[in-house]
Amino acid sequence: MNNPRGETLLWLAQRASAAVLAICVVVHLGTMIHAVRGGLTAAEILGRVRGQAGWEMFYWVFVVAVAIHAPLGLRTIARELSGWRGPTLEAATALAAFLLALFGSRAVTGLVG
Repeated sequence: MNNPRGETLLWLAQRASAAVLAICVVVHLGTMIHAVRGGLTAAEILGRVRGQAGWEMFYWVFVVAVAIHAPLGLRTIARELSGWRGPTLEAATALAAFLLALFGSRAVTGLVG
């Protein structure tokens, strides 16, 4: 993307998604550590969160943040280390975002399904 405004928007999207991810990671890890220390197994944890709309929404937000943040970070690394630019880089970034969203959505639907 050669458009400076577009680059600024991508930069903002990555920073905003980083802020969301910071919160999501702390909540997720804190909850898992608390649950495991309380003696719950993975199956018991899944049994408790299955069908809970709040947890489903939380994990959808987590997936969207990952699908935005990670591909943009990989795009930046590719540009800086290899000088890769142009439509193929943008396509690779979009593919990475799509795959992360797909795999994340499968995890969330398995969690709440």
